[in-house]
Amino acid sequence: MQHNSDKARTLVVLGGGESGVGAAILGKEKGMNVFLSDSGTISPRYRAILDKEGIEWEEGCHSMDKILSADEVVKSPGIPPNVPVMKAIVEKGIPVISEIEFAGRYTDAKMVCITGSNGKTTTTLLTYHILKNAGINVGLAGNVGRSLALQVAREHHDVYVIELSSFQLENMYEFKANIAVLLNITPDHLDRYDYKMENYVKAKFRILRNLTPQDAFIYWQDDPVIRSQMDRIATEARLFPFSEHDENQTHAYVDEDDSVVFDTPDTSLRMPRADLSLNGLHNLYNSMAAGLSACLLDIKKEDIRKALSDFEGVEHRLEFVREVNGVRYINDSKATNVNSCWYALESMPENTVLILGGKDKGNDYTEIEPLVRDKVKAIVCMGADNSKLEAFFAGKVPELVSTHSLEDAVAACRRLSQPGDTVLLSPCCASFDLFKSYEDRGSRFKEAVRAIPED
Repeated sequence: MQHNSDKARTLVVLGGGESGVGAAILGKEKGMNVFLSDSGTISPRYRAILDKEGIEWEEGCHSMDKILSADEVVKSPGIPPNVPVMKAIVEKGIPVISEIEFAGRYTDAKMVCITGSNGKTTTTLLTYHILKNAGINVGLAGNVGRSLALQVAREHHDVYVIELSSFQLENMYEFKANIAVLLNITPDHLDRYDYKMENYVKAKFRILRNLTPQDAFIYWQDDPVIRSQMDRIATEARLFPFSEHDENQTHAYVDEDDSVVFDTPDTSLRMPRADLSLNGLHNLYNSMAAGLSACLLDIKKEDIRKALSDFEGVEHRLEFVREVNGVRYINDSKATNVNSCWYALESMPENTVLILGGKDKGNDYTEIEPLVRDKVKAIVCMGADNSKLEAFFAGKVPELVSTHSLEDAVAACRRLSQPGDTVLLSPCCASFDLFKSYEDRGSRFKEAVRAIPED
């Protein structure tokens, strides 16, 4: 799908990370004049790629004259719409799109697009795992994997499995999924949406844009937010809701024999729930969404069963690190919101020591309060500023300790735990106050746990 008169168009890319550099390369491949600008610093790896490709770039500033001469701007998802550079671009009437929107113009591959407040990385990697092991020429993109634009520019895939955040969905207009998956919607990133839940919900539901009667929408039937929104919107797509129990028109559910049933027009598949490699109710839903996507892509039943039973899981998401001195340590650093922590606590035993804290995004901790009261014997706060956590949880757990570093937090957990206990890092918060990223936080936690000596 060549876009009309790409030649000599000026493309400005804002943000020099994975998605920005990929978009710049695709623009170059299509004969555009490309300029990439990042107000922060670009990592040496991406600087080297841009230089090798001969793409003009700048860091540490925005040259507004150059930026405002663009025919179109590709914006990295992390840049909020209300910063000065974005306001100037919009004021001038220059169209702003996302990297995914841009890449979608130049490929006819099938798109499986997955969003939701929680579980999207697991579901994306699981879907990719099923398709790859079934011999499909599949690419992995979006929030995981490599840039979609880069893959469209330099490789060929028949199918892409794409994890989409609400930020990426904001600047999508013509792009369309063939299979759209919406796992759940809970309050997250409300700081970006004027603290209005309905703005966040609208962003998530953009995944339904442009769907035709040939396309499919897979969603969790029992999510109250999704359900109320489904009454208000019209979509031509075929609907494939999933649920723990068989309800009206459910296409994936658990039957009375404790088998997971997948039911689509061309594929009917059953497998014992015990055979799923991922445990916990939230992972049942992730497996259902991935399995339905695979059924709709006509993957063989035995390939789907095998892949759902041998998938290894996701680093930093309920990842078992080690048992030492009778205490189990679990790394759930990816839990950057309260609902993720709820899922983690739901699958924990009693006598859990919980590490919370980091950069708070307007969190409301009441959602986890009942589980904390039932299961948590101590909370260890680990953040630059713990005052909000201390105020909320004071008197609700037997022990509450405030620390400001990973080392102190792990030392406190050792002191508070005894054989049979579980230590869970599931912070509810972003990591940027003390760490580079949630991966950095999780990796450093794992290092500290592996260094604990046996008593």
